[in-house]
Formats: sequence, C-alpha cells, structure tokens
Amino acid sequence: MAEVLVLGALFAFAENQSTLFPSQSTTSASFMLAMAAMVAFAPQNAYAGPAVVAAFGGLFLPDLRARDWRRVIFNASMYGTATLVATAVFFPLVHVLGTAWWAMLVAALPAALAFSAINLLLLALVLAFWRLETFSAALPKLVGGHLQIYPFALLGVLLGEFYVDYGVVLVPLFIVPILVARQTFSSYTQLKESQEAAVRTLIGALEAKDPYTAGHAERVASYAEYIGQELGMSPSRLERLRFAALMHDVGKLVVPNHLLNKKGKLTAEEFAQVRLHEEVSVEILTRIDFLAPVAPSATSEAAEFAPVADDRGQPIEPHIVAVADAFDAMTSTRSYRKALPQETAFSELRQNSGKQFHPRVVDALISAIERRGEEHGRGHEDVVHHQDAPEVGTGSAGLGDLLPETGNVENGSEQAAGR
Repeated sequence: MAEVLVLGALFAFAENQSTLFPSQSTTSASFMLAMAAMVAFAPQNAYAGPAVVAAFGGLFLPDLRARDWRRVIFNASMYGTATLVATAVFFPLVHVLGTAWWAMLVAALPAALAFSAINLLLLALVLAFWRLETFSAALPKLVGGHLQIYPFALLGVLLGEFYVDYGVVLVPLFIVPILVARQTFSSYTQLKESQEAAVRTLIGALEAKDPYTAGHAERVASYAEYIGQELGMSPSRLERLRFAALMHDVGKLVVPNHLLNKKGKLTAEEFAQVRLHEEVSVEILTRIDFLAPVAPSATSEAAEFAPVADDRGQPIEPHIVAVADAFDAMTSTRSYRKALPQETAFSELRQNSGKQFHPRVVDALISAIERRGEEHGRGHEDVVHHQDAPEVGTGSAGLGDLLPETGNVENGSEQAAGR
C-alpha cells in the first residue's frame, strides 16, 4: 500500500509538470513512474499495483480546480488501462528473462510500446469524437508527444531497482528527472513557438500588403496538410510541409500590388517581374535556419512533374504545394477571375495528373476533401476579396483560361506566375 501511495503521488506530480506541445499534445515523465512501479511489483506478480499507481495521473490540478470530473475519470482510466496492458507485457517477459537489470531493460521496451499504443488509441478516439475529426487525422497530432517514452522506460527500470533496494529514502531522486524533463520539454516548446512567431510575422507582412495573398497561404497550408496526412507523412515532416506551404509566396512582398491584382493578362515584362518572387522566396527562406530545408518548395521548377518509372527517393513536398496552390487558385476569387466550382477544379487536376501534377498528390487531395465532406469554390468562399472580378479570366495557377461552364483549358502562358 505504501508503494502505491508513494509512486502514485510521484506519478500525479509528474503529470502536473506536463508540457503542452504546439500540436496540442502533452508530454511528461510520468511513464517513468509507471515503469518503476512495474519493477517494484514484479516480485509479487501484482498486476493491479502499477495500474493503480498510474490511475493517480487523473489528479491533474487544473481539472480538479475546474471540477471537470469527466476528464479526471477519463485520464485515470486511460493511464490505468494503458499501464495494466504494459504490465501484462512486462511481467511475463521478466519471468522468462529473469530479474537481472539488463533483462528488465529489455522487457521495458515492449512494455513501453504497449503503453504508448493503448494511450494513443484512447486519446485519438476521444479527439476524433469531440473535435469531429477522423481517427487518422487525430492520431498523427499525438505521436510526437510519445516518442520520449522509451528513454523514460529505461530510466524507470533503474529507479524501480533503486526503490526496491532503498525504499522511500530515494524519492528525491525521482523528482530530479521529472523537473529536468519539464525544463527540456519547455525549452523545446519555446523554440517551436519562436519559429511559429517568425512565420506569423512574415504572414502578417503579407496580409498587410495584400489580405488575399495571406489568406491564400493559409488555405494552401491546410490543403497541403490534408495531402500529407493522406500520404502517411510523419508529424515532423508534416510540420515542415506546413511551413513550406505557408511560405511559398513570401517573395510576393516585393511584387507590386498592381501586378498581383491586375485583371487582365500580364505582359512579358510584367510576367518576368512576378516570376522574381520565387527567387526572393528562396532567398528569404534560405536565410532562416529552420525554414532553409523547405526553400526549394518555393520554386516552380521543383514542383514540375516528370513521369518516371520509379519516383521513390524524390522529394514530394514541392508537388504537394503545387497541387494545393493550384486547387486554391481555382476555387478562390482572384482579381482576374471569379472562383470556379469545386468539381471544375477537381476535373482540371485530374486532366493534368501525370503531366503537370503528381498523380498520387492529386488523388490524395481529392480523397481528403471528399472524405471530409468539404465544399470549396464558387458559393463556398469564406471571404471574397475581389467582388468585381470577371466571370472568366486568365491564368489560374498555370491552368490558363478556364471557362466555368466547360472547364476548357486554352492558354497556359501564366503557368509559373502563380498569381
């Protein structure tokens, strides 16, 4: 009983030192205590002990102060269930491998994997239910906060061994890694927040220059994220993709507004001036360390699709940004043309799939939007910045003169301008 209270109190303390990541997932050193409890209760084969210790994780002070008993009960049940499953993996392995410290370290890794899997499954189901997201969309947002569980599993084994040998006298030793972990995670979060602030500053500059361009960047980033999720990208890769999409037009800060908002076709000189925004975008992104890897996505050359027998190993991010950019260009009202219906945009993407656009990327965008039941384009725009735009106009992200009634493509002369 004393072991349950001591380790349970430490588990609750660790949970109250958790850090909120930008993805809205949280992380803490609490699994270290669950692992220590498994080691402490292994000799008695007491499966309930570690589960009860982990149930103390429901004692999260903000939830208790708010009297949000549903969250308290859910968190206690979630941690208890995940730890019980992890214990069911750990104990049999220990009985086979023995109780030597190296054997417990080996057994700790599959136990940590079991805990993480159950924890992620339950959290993703709840997020999908309350936020009305698909399960596949909710799951990637949580994975990043669980990658740290494996080193804590190993540390938990060592602390559990110390606890068995020396008892509560070593409780302060448990507190140190909890506080160090909090500081480390907080520093990481601050770094991410500063990166986000840098991006928001650039987006704010775009918005001050041209509200349409800023809104366009946000929408392209959203569509790009849809595609990345559909293609099974990792959370870190999705984050880089979002930055690439947000920043793909940052060079338009140097393009005069009268060219961005011109209703008619661009002259050859004007076209060349607008094309300069790609060079400026690459230059800006290259000078910012964390954005440098996504700089190539700002060029039309990187987004050009050339069919090959095997495109594995080739970066797909520029193709994703190109498709997301083209879709938003067609389904939003621009100075030279009113928004086109979503089905017209889909038709154009399909017709140019395998020629101008990457086929897998086109299929992924259409599937993601249709599964979400979203409607974009004429009659579905949140904000229309060019109320007096003509019904038919030139240059829809390189797709030429699109007629809403027929969807015909006649002229691709402004393909790379990306106005």
